[in-house]
Amino acid sequence: IKHAVRQHFGNVDDDLVINYFDKLIQIPIRVPPLSTQEVRAYMMLLFVETADIEDAIKESIREAVCAQLAKSWRGERVDRAFMQTVYKDAPAEIIARFDTADRLAPLMVSASQIAGNPRLVKRFLNALSIRMAISRAHDVGVDEAVLAKMLLFERCGNPKVYDALTAAVNNDPDGKPVFLAEWEQKAAANEELELDQLWDDPFIREWLAITPQLADIDLRGVLYVSREHAPLITPEDRLSSEGAELLTAILKIPDMAASLHDRLAALPRPETTVIMDRVLEQARREQEWGTPAILDACIAVAKADPSLGTRVAGFLSERPAGQIKPGIVPKISDQPWAAGVLDRWKDTDVSDPVKKAIGTVEKG
Repeated sequence: IKHAVRQHFGNVDDDLVINYFDKLIQIPIRVPPLSTQEVRAYMMLLFVETADIEDAIKESIREAVCAQLAKSWRGERVDRAFMQTVYKDAPAEIIARFDTADRLAPLMVSASQIAGNPRLVKRFLNALSIRMAISRAHDVGVDEAVLAKMLLFERCGNPKVYDALTAAVNNDPDGKPVFLAEWEQKAAANEELELDQLWDDPFIREWLAITPQLADIDLRGVLYVSREHAPLITPEDRLSSEGAELLTAILKIPDMAASLHDRLAALPRPETTVIMDRVLEQARREQEWGTPAILDACIAVAKADPSLGTRVAGFLSERPAGQIKPGIVPKISDQPWAAGVLDRWKDTDVSDPVKKAIGTVEKG
């Protein structure tokens, strides 16, 4: 109506439009935005509505929630604990959803893209329900609370930041956004946060404080059911079926990698590079470098593609001196890339037995 008045009277200013309304409307009633309390109650009632329970029970729950909301000005809350007193026989699945509503309601109000709008809240929960159905249909073990937290970021966060988060998950060998660990811990403890420039946003600060914490959770299943916006891209996606089969075999039984030399050597160079990427990712988990099985895999891939030998050499040169054990010296000494590694170790604080083993090899 404001727009029509402006157009009719030639784009007049807001004050004149409001004056026009004042002549027509004698008793103005403004509908206030929903509070966190009301959004939480609405979400919980939506969960009840979609649950497989009797209509009579649903109606009794609705009446109890409405009565409790009427007393919210006195500090009475509609939360998970209240819902369990109303619905004493609630199954564990429903209680978990009440927990989800408890955690998400504050951000449903503060996030500008939702701002407590009931229609948008319902759309969010519908999207969550659909993705959970997809996860069950594909036998993907997705925790609803984790999926809800990621979906909230996808819908309300900066798209560039969401892309950075999914890229971190895709690039981690275990699909975990480990870089979030310190931020999430400080947010949960209400400590001061120093975020990177891209991440420094009020929404993200609130989002980090929501449980569960994601840093130690494999999110590949979540991305799998969220592929409309976040494709699941792993290094294996760039491999042929032969390359993917070899990579699986090497990571599963790394000390048998030498027996796969001919097949590895026949792969295109880009594929052996991807395989070396994954082998070195797994190698970084080793804390002692004598003759771990993953070392056999590193040597085998470098033999199949000699151009990758420098990567193995660089990787071993960067290992802490205290991790190097004498057994590794004869293991790698006959490799064309090993001379530089042995020279570097002689100049570091490796143990005397390691230096003695190097001296023995050089004399030989």
